[in-house]
Amino acid sequence: MTERLSDVEARIGSVRQLSAVVTAMRGIAAARSREARNHLAGIRAYADAIAGAIGQALALLPERPTIVGAGRGDHAIVVLCAEQGFVGAFNEKILDAAAAVVPPGRAGRFLLAGDRGAMIAAERGLTVEWSAPMITHVDQAADLAGRIIDALYERLGDRSISEVTLVYAAPETAADLDITRKRLVPFDYQRFPLMHMSEPPLISQPAGQLAEKLAEEYIFAEILEAVTLSFAAENEARTRAMIAARTNVAKTLDNLTALSRQLRQEEITNEIVELAGGTKEAQSNSDRN
Repeated sequence: MTERLSDVEARIGSVRQLSAVVTAMRGIAAARSREARNHLAGIRAYADAIAGAIGQALALLPERPTIVGAGRGDHAIVVLCAEQGFVGAFNEKILDAAAAVVPPGRAGRFLLAGDRGAMIAAERGLTVEWSAPMITHVDQAADLAGRIIDALYERLGDRSISEVTLVYAAPETAADLDITRKRLVPFDYQRFPLMHMSEPPLISQPAGQLAEKLAEEYIFAEILEAVTLSFAAENEARTRAMIAARTNVAKTLDNLTALSRQLRQEEITNEIVELAGGTKEAQSNSDRN
Protein backbone atom coordinates (compact mmCIF):
# COMPACT_ATOMS: atom_id res chain seq x y z
CA MET A 1 0.00 0.00 0.00
CA THR A 2 2.87 2.37 0.84
CA GLU A 3 4.43 1.80 -2.59
CA ARG A 4 1.10 2.55 -4.31
CA LEU A 5 0.66 5.72 -2.31
CA SER A 6 4.16 6.87 -3.23
CA ASP A 7 3.38 6.27 -6.91
CA VAL A 8 0.27 8.45 -6.68
CA GLU A 9 2.18 11.19 -4.88
CA ALA A 10 4.85 11.09 -7.61
CA ARG A 11 2.13 11.47 -10.26
CA ILE A 12 0.70 14.43 -8.35
CA GLY A 13 4.11 16.10 -8.50
CA SER A 14 4.36 15.50 -12.25
CA VAL A 15 0.86 16.83 -12.89
CA ARG A 16 1.63 19.99 -10.89
CA GLN A 17 4.73 20.56 -13.01
CA LEU A 18 2.64 20.06 -16.15
CA SER A 19 0.11 22.58 -14.84
CA ALA A 20 2.88 25.16 -14.45
CA VAL A 21 4.05 24.56 -18.03
CA VAL A 22 0.50 24.86 -19.41
CA THR A 23 -0.06 28.10 -17.50
CA ALA A 24 3.20 29.56 -18.84
CA MET A 25 2.34 28.59 -22.42
CA ARG A 26 -1.09 30.14 -22.10
CA GLY A 27 0.41 33.39 -20.85
CA ILE A 28 2.98 33.54 -23.66
CA ALA A 29 0.37 32.84 -26.33
CA ALA A 30 -1.99 35.50 -24.97
CA ALA A 31 0.83 38.07 -24.87
CA ARG A 32 1.85 37.33 -28.46
CA SER A 33 -1.72 37.64 -29.66
CA ARG A 34 -2.12 41.03 -27.96
CA GLU A 35 1.15 42.26 -29.43
CA ALA A 36 0.08 41.22 -32.93
CA ARG A 37 -3.27 42.98 -32.54
CA ASN A 38 -1.47 46.14 -31.45
CA HIS A 39 0.43 46.19 -34.76
CA LEU A 40 -2.71 46.05 -36.90
CA ALA A 41 -3.59 49.75 -36.61
CA GLY A 42 -0.24 50.80 -38.08
CA ILE A 43 -0.46 48.24 -40.90
CA ARG A 44 -3.97 49.36 -41.81
CA ALA A 45 -2.95 53.02 -41.76
CA TYR A 46 -0.13 52.13 -44.15
CA ALA A 47 -2.60 50.32 -46.44
CA ASP A 48 -5.01 53.27 -46.33
CA ALA A 49 -2.24 55.65 -47.37
CA ILE A 50 -1.41 53.47 -50.36
CA ALA A 51 -5.12 53.20 -51.24
CA GLY A 52 -5.36 57.00 -51.29
CA ALA A 53 -2.33 57.22 -53.57
CA ILE A 54 -3.89 54.62 -55.91
CA GLY A 55 -7.04 56.73 -56.06
CA GLN A 56 -4.99 59.79 -57.04
CA ALA A 57 -3.05 57.84 -59.68
CA LEU A 58 -6.24 56.40 -61.18
CA ALA A 59 -7.71 59.89 -61.49
CA LEU A 60 -4.90 60.72 -63.92
CA LEU A 61 -5.78 57.83 -66.26
CA PRO A 62 -8.47 57.68 -68.96
CA GLU A 63 -9.45 54.17 -67.75
CA ARG A 64 -8.55 51.83 -64.92
CA PRO A 65 -5.64 49.46 -65.67
CA THR A 66 -5.33 45.72 -65.00
CA ILE A 67 -2.33 44.44 -63.10
CA VAL A 68 -0.15 41.70 -64.60
CA GLY A 69 -1.61 38.28 -63.90
CA ALA A 70 -4.82 38.25 -65.89
CA GLY A 71 -4.66 35.27 -68.26
CA ARG A 72 -4.93 31.51 -68.48
CA GLY A 73 -2.26 30.52 -65.96
CA ASP A 74 -2.71 28.38 -62.87
CA HIS A 75 -4.36 29.48 -59.65
CA ALA A 76 -1.90 30.11 -56.81
CA ILE A 77 -3.18 29.77 -53.26
CA VAL A 78 -1.14 31.34 -50.48
CA VAL A 79 -1.95 29.51 -47.24
CA LEU A 80 -0.95 30.81 -43.80
CA CYS A 81 -0.78 28.01 -41.21
CA ALA A 82 0.76 27.59 -37.77
CA GLU A 83 4.45 27.21 -37.11
CA GLN A 84 4.11 25.48 -33.74
CA GLY A 85 1.75 22.96 -32.18
CA PHE A 86 -0.96 22.95 -29.52
CA VAL A 87 -3.46 24.82 -31.72
CA GLY A 88 -6.22 22.24 -32.02
CA ALA A 89 -7.70 21.94 -35.52
CA PHE A 90 -6.29 25.31 -36.63
CA ASN A 91 -4.24 23.95 -39.55
CA GLU A 92 -6.82 21.40 -40.67
CA LYS A 93 -9.55 24.03 -41.04
CA ILE A 94 -7.31 26.39 -42.98
CA LEU A 95 -6.18 23.63 -45.34
CA ASP A 96 -9.80 22.59 -45.87
CA ALA A 97 -10.64 26.16 -46.87
CA ALA A 98 -7.59 26.38 -49.15
CA ALA A 99 -8.42 23.13 -50.94
CA ALA A 100 -11.94 24.41 -51.62
CA VAL A 101 -10.66 27.53 -53.41
CA VAL A 102 -9.64 25.79 -56.61
CA PRO A 103 -12.62 24.77 -58.80
CA PRO A 104 -12.70 21.21 -60.21
CA GLY A 105 -10.67 20.77 -63.37
CA ARG A 106 -8.30 23.65 -62.71
CA ALA A 107 -4.73 23.37 -61.43
CA GLY A 108 -3.97 24.81 -58.03
CA ARG A 109 -0.47 25.69 -56.87
CA PHE A 110 -0.01 26.00 -53.13
CA LEU A 111 2.43 28.33 -51.42
CA LEU A 112 2.38 27.72 -47.70
CA ALA A 113 3.80 29.32 -44.57
CA GLY A 114 3.97 27.33 -41.32
CA ASP A 115 5.87 24.10 -40.63
CA ARG A 116 2.97 22.43 -38.79
CA GLY A 117 0.65 23.17 -41.66
CA ALA A 118 3.22 21.82 -44.14
CA MET A 119 3.38 18.54 -42.21
CA ILE A 120 -0.40 18.13 -42.34
CA ALA A 121 -0.49 19.12 -46.02
CA ALA A 122 2.08 16.38 -46.74
CA GLU A 123 -0.03 13.85 -44.82
CA ARG A 124 -3.00 14.78 -47.01
CA GLY A 125 -0.97 14.38 -50.19
CA LEU A 126 -1.27 18.10 -50.98
CA THR A 127 1.55 19.31 -53.25
CA VAL A 128 3.20 22.44 -51.87
CA GLU A 129 5.62 23.99 -54.35
CA TRP A 130 6.90 26.73 -52.02
CA SER A 131 6.99 26.92 -48.25
CA ALA A 132 8.51 29.01 -45.49
CA PRO A 133 8.37 29.03 -41.69
CA MET A 134 5.55 31.05 -40.18
CA ILE A 135 6.64 33.86 -37.91
CA THR A 136 7.25 33.24 -34.21
CA HIS A 137 7.28 36.95 -33.34
CA VAL A 138 5.25 39.78 -34.85
CA ASP A 139 8.39 41.73 -35.80
CA GLN A 140 9.13 39.03 -38.41
CA ALA A 141 5.87 39.68 -40.30
CA ALA A 142 7.28 42.13 -42.84
CA ASP A 143 10.13 39.77 -43.74
CA LEU A 144 7.74 36.87 -44.37
CA ALA A 145 5.38 39.09 -46.39
CA GLY A 146 8.34 40.12 -48.54
CA ARG A 147 9.32 36.50 -49.15
CA ILE A 148 5.76 35.65 -50.19
CA ILE A 149 5.68 38.64 -52.55
CA ASP A 150 8.96 37.54 -54.16
CA ALA A 151 7.63 34.00 -54.68
CA LEU A 152 4.40 35.31 -56.21
CA TYR A 153 5.93 37.80 -58.59
CA GLU A 154 8.47 35.27 -59.77
CA ARG A 155 5.52 33.16 -60.94
CA LEU A 156 3.50 36.11 -62.20
CA GLY A 157 6.51 37.27 -64.17
CA ASP A 158 6.77 34.06 -66.15
CA ARG A 159 2.95 33.96 -66.48
CA SER A 160 2.74 30.49 -64.96
CA ILE A 161 -0.03 31.77 -62.68
CA SER A 162 -2.80 34.23 -63.43
CA GLU A 163 -4.79 34.25 -60.21
CA VAL A 164 -3.75 34.46 -56.55
CA THR A 165 -5.93 33.84 -53.49
CA LEU A 166 -4.79 34.34 -49.92
CA VAL A 167 -6.24 32.00 -47.25
CA TYR A 168 -5.71 32.69 -43.56
CA ALA A 169 -7.40 32.76 -40.16
CA ALA A 170 -8.36 35.94 -38.34
CA PRO A 171 -8.55 36.07 -34.54
CA GLU A 172 -12.00 35.63 -33.05
CA THR A 173 -13.33 35.45 -29.50
CA ALA A 174 -15.50 32.44 -30.40
CA ALA A 175 -14.16 28.91 -30.56
CA ASP A 176 -14.58 28.67 -34.35
CA LEU A 177 -11.96 30.20 -36.61
CA ASP A 178 -12.81 33.03 -38.97
CA ILE A 179 -11.26 31.78 -42.22
CA THR A 180 -10.69 34.53 -44.78
CA ARG A 181 -10.25 33.99 -48.53
CA LYS A 182 -8.99 37.12 -50.27
CA ARG A 183 -8.27 37.45 -53.99
CA LEU A 184 -5.05 39.34 -54.61
CA VAL A 185 -4.64 38.90 -58.37
CA PRO A 186 -6.14 39.99 -60.75
CA PHE A 187 -6.08 43.24 -58.84
CA ASP A 188 -9.45 44.95 -58.48
CA TYR A 189 -8.96 48.67 -59.09
CA GLN A 190 -12.72 49.25 -58.92
CA ARG A 191 -12.65 49.21 -55.11
CA PHE A 192 -10.56 52.41 -54.99
CA PRO A 193 -12.53 55.64 -55.41
CA LEU A 194 -10.99 58.24 -57.69
CA MET A 195 -9.40 61.12 -55.81
CA HIS A 196 -9.38 64.23 -57.98
CA MET A 197 -7.06 66.92 -56.66
CA SER A 198 -7.41 70.65 -57.24
CA GLU A 199 -3.84 70.51 -58.51
CA PRO A 200 -2.50 67.34 -60.11
CA PRO A 201 0.22 65.68 -58.01
CA LEU A 202 3.81 65.75 -59.20
CA ILE A 203 4.81 62.33 -60.48
CA SER A 204 8.13 61.04 -61.81
CA GLN A 205 6.76 58.19 -63.94
CA PRO A 206 3.71 57.58 -66.15
CA ALA A 207 0.46 57.37 -64.18
CA GLY A 208 -0.30 53.83 -65.41
CA GLN A 209 3.07 52.53 -64.28
CA LEU A 210 2.68 54.37 -60.98
CA ALA A 211 -0.72 52.74 -60.41
CA GLU A 212 0.74 49.28 -61.02
CA LYS A 213 3.62 49.90 -58.58
CA LEU A 214 1.17 51.14 -55.97
CA ALA A 215 -0.98 48.07 -56.54
CA GLU A 216 2.03 45.85 -55.86
CA GLU A 217 2.67 47.80 -52.66
CA TYR A 218 -0.96 47.43 -51.65
CA ILE A 219 -0.78 43.65 -52.16
CA PHE A 220 2.25 43.62 -49.88
CA ALA A 221 0.23 45.51 -47.26
CA GLU A 222 -2.62 42.99 -47.59
CA ILE A 223 -0.23 40.06 -47.10
CA LEU A 224 1.44 41.81 -44.17
CA GLU A 225 -1.93 42.31 -42.49
CA ALA A 226 -2.87 38.67 -43.18
CA VAL A 227 0.39 37.37 -41.66
CA THR A 228 -0.17 39.48 -38.55
CA LEU A 229 -3.80 38.39 -38.22
CA SER A 230 -2.86 34.74 -38.75
CA PHE A 231 -0.17 34.97 -36.07
CA ALA A 232 -2.69 36.46 -33.65
CA ALA A 233 -5.24 33.75 -34.54
CA GLU A 234 -2.66 30.99 -34.09
CA ASN A 235 -1.82 32.22 -30.62
CA GLU A 236 -5.47 32.65 -29.68
CA ALA A 237 -6.08 29.05 -30.76
CA ARG A 238 -3.13 28.01 -28.60
CA THR A 239 -4.52 30.02 -25.69
CA ARG A 240 -7.86 28.20 -25.98
CA ALA A 241 -6.07 24.86 -26.19
CA MET A 242 -4.08 25.66 -23.05
CA ILE A 243 -7.23 26.74 -21.19
CA ALA A 244 -8.82 23.38 -22.05
CA ALA A 245 -5.62 21.58 -21.05
CA ARG A 246 -5.51 23.49 -17.76
CA THR A 247 -9.07 22.39 -17.00
CA ASN A 248 -8.19 18.75 -17.70
CA VAL A 249 -5.03 19.00 -15.62
CA ALA A 250 -7.01 20.46 -12.72
CA LYS A 251 -9.51 17.60 -12.89
CA THR A 252 -6.70 15.04 -12.98
CA LEU A 253 -5.01 16.70 -10.03
CA ASP A 254 -8.25 16.68 -8.03
CA ASN A 255 -8.77 12.98 -8.76
CA LEU A 256 -5.21 12.10 -7.81
CA THR A 257 -5.43 14.15 -4.62
CA ALA A 258 -8.65 12.39 -3.63
CA LEU A 259 -7.05 9.01 -4.39
CA SER A 260 -4.00 9.96 -2.36
CA ARG A 261 -6.15 10.85 0.65
CA GLN A 262 -8.05 7.59 0.32
CA LEU A 263 -4.86 5.54 0.14
CA ARG A 264 -3.36 7.41 3.06
CA GLN A 265 -6.50 6.76 5.12
CA GLU A 266 -6.42 3.07 4.19
CA GLU A 267 -2.78 2.93 5.19
CA ILE A 268 -3.50 4.50 8.54
CA THR A 269 -6.45 2.15 9.07
CA ASN A 270 -4.29 -0.89 8.30
CA GLU A 271 -1.63 0.27 10.73
CA ILE A 272 -4.23 0.72 13.48
CA VAL A 273 -5.62 -2.75 12.78
CA GLU A 274 -2.13 -4.23 12.94
CA LEU A 275 -1.38 -2.40 16.18
CA ALA A 276 -4.68 -3.46 17.66
CA GLY A 277 -4.04 -7.07 16.66
CA GLY A 278 -0.58 -6.94 18.18
CA THR A 279 -1.96 -5.54 21.43
CA LYS A 280 -4.54 -8.33 21.70
CA GLU A 281 -1.91 -10.97 21.04
CA ALA A 282 0.37 -9.51 23.69
CA GLN A 283 -2.50 -9.40 26.21
CA SER A 284 -3.37 -13.04 25.46
CA ASN A 285 0.21 -14.14 26.02
CA SER A 286 0.29 -12.24 29.30
CA ASP A 287 -2.88 -13.93 30.52
CA ARG A 288 -1.48 -17.40 29.76
CA ASN A 289 1.67 -16.63 31.69
